[in-house]
Amino acid sequence: MGKKDIQTREDIYQLMTLFYAKVRKDNVLGPFFNNRIEDWEAHLQQLTTFWESSLFMSRKLEEKYSGNPLEVHVTVDKENNNSITELHFGIWLNHWIQTIEALFYGEVADNAKRRARKMGTFMYLKIFEARAKNK
Repeated sequence: MGKKDIQTREDIYQLMTLFYAKVRKDNVLGPFFNNRIEDWEAHLQQLTTFWESSLFMSRKLEEKYSGNPLEVHVTVDKENNNSITELHFGIWLNHWIQTIEALFYGEVADNAKRRARKMGTFMYLKIFEARAKNK
């Protein structure tokens, strides 16, 4: 059976579930997530809403994401002795792309990969900027 593109909230939830299953098992990334997130189902729903809002901006959605992922990532970096590096973002991005490619194919799937690359770069830079401000 051929792959389809990401089309629905259910597709995004499937992506989040498989992706974060990989992240949680990853020896490098897992501890950052597993030590902080207590309610994984709520977290997966929140991330599904984030990505649904990001990928389907032109649609009228039942839920719109509200939150500040940058602030959360800066806080996680502080809680982990400013130990987040480009390696972490690289591993995260590799898992993301591999998961998308395992499940989906198409324009929205490609857009999800592009957005993740941009977000990863932005987050990485902002974490280091926050470190400099806090010295």
